[in-house]
Amino acid sequence: MRRLYAAIASLFGKKKSERSRLLESLRESQHKGLIDMDALIMIEGVFQVSEMRVRDIMVPRSHLVVIQQDQSIEKMLSIVAASGHSRFPVIDESLDEIVGILLAKDLAHYSNESSRQSFELKDILRPAVFVPESKRLNVLLKDFRTSRNHMAIVIDEYSGVAGLVTIEDVLEQIVGEIDDEHDAADAINIHRHGFHRYTLKGITPISEFNAFFGTDFSNEQFDTVAGLILNELGHMPERGEEITIDNFLFKIVSSSSRRINNMQVTLLPETRSVSSGTA
Repeated sequence: MRRLYAAIASLFGKKKSERSRLLESLRESQHKGLIDMDALIMIEGVFQVSEMRVRDIMVPRSHLVVIQQDQSIEKMLSIVAASGHSRFPVIDESLDEIVGILLAKDLAHYSNESSRQSFELKDILRPAVFVPESKRLNVLLKDFRTSRNHMAIVIDEYSGVAGLVTIEDVLEQIVGEIDDEHDAADAINIHRHGFHRYTLKGITPISEFNAFFGTDFSNEQFDTVAGLILNELGHMPERGEEITIDNFLFKIVSSSSRRINNMQVTLLPETRSVSSGTA
């Protein structure tokens, strides 16, 4: 892992013109069979991360699983078991009052009735780390490494809680989705960030998109939203490229040479036009 961090850091440090030349050279090497496609995709992911910000990948506040500091330990254990997460923001009276982070493993010491008699949340509460939603992901990854934190609370320009981000979220932009048993059972493809703004995975089934937004896009030719976008554009889009379909503005947040990973979706006034461009 230490070598991986060092390799990633060396790529982050390169100038944009140097990165472009390096990528071009690596793509030529891949075409010649000198490196495989998976390696190329990961390197491209590193470059994308250097240009992305926390807001692009964070879990929005509407999807946070939190624990209230005055809840009983039985209730806390119930939340931990139901969610499958390993870290939980602990709040006072509202989501904007985060008092610390609770690690699920710290509750393991209170698995029986006798040990629960001495339970005090303050004894196991970890301090919360706060980051602005405008922070670059490469800087955040470096901070995670040096501080050994795996989670940060994201705050907006008014110091309100906008969501959270984990080291896994950052690494997924480089190596692709990191699924575990819980992810397979409870995958969330669409996240709401505001009244008109959402993020979604490229692998989101069109049927799920239709059910969520009340649309009727056809899934006869392709099954996913990424397929819909590729069909409209006619090429593999780059990060920042946009396309409007009906009253939805799709903006590519992250992509590789062969797949669309994440998109931002903005609801527009009712239109029936299709246009594209690069932001």
